[in-house]
Amino acid sequence: MNTTVYLNIGSNQGDRRAIVARAVAAVSALSFPVVERSRVSAPVESAPWGYDSDSAFLNVGVALDCRIDRPWTVPALHRLLDSLQAIERSIGTMPHRNADGSYRDRDLDIDIVAVDGLTVVTPRLVLPHPHMAARSFVLEPMAALAPGWRHPLTGLSASEMLLSIK
Repeated sequence: MNTTVYLNIGSNQGDRRAIVARAVAAVSALSFPVVERSRVSAPVESAPWGYDSDSAFLNVGVALDCRIDRPWTVPALHRLLDSLQAIERSIGTMPHRNADGSYRDRDLDIDIVAVDGLTVVTPRLVLPHPHMAARSFVLEPMAALAPGWRHPLTGLSASEMLLSIK
């Protein structure tokens, strides 16, 4: 069965372009789900979201067109999340958050933005990403990669969500 996983990959430390490129290559080579094609948006530069820093982020959206044997389950989505977090740890050296849970500068962040039109809420994963509608650096790439995608709860496209925050 065909499925599309939408990611947002960002960096605001070090050689941001090289770090993001390494992450794109790694996610494109995932063996679960089997990636048949990856599509990458143009980069978007933005100020950090949710905290103050002088280091701008460079983000790209990635659409992974994949094949899976059966419909997504929560354990399978957690397996995908585990794989993406392993990629983050293999490329990035900085933790994503401070000890109190607040955001911080980081050399690599990979977020699952959406998986097809699924809605999932677990302690580890919320789909679609709960903050996507407030983040232009997520919505701009998503609008370019998936103009026909609609948020399963609001019915809005990424372009429509983007208009509401600009």
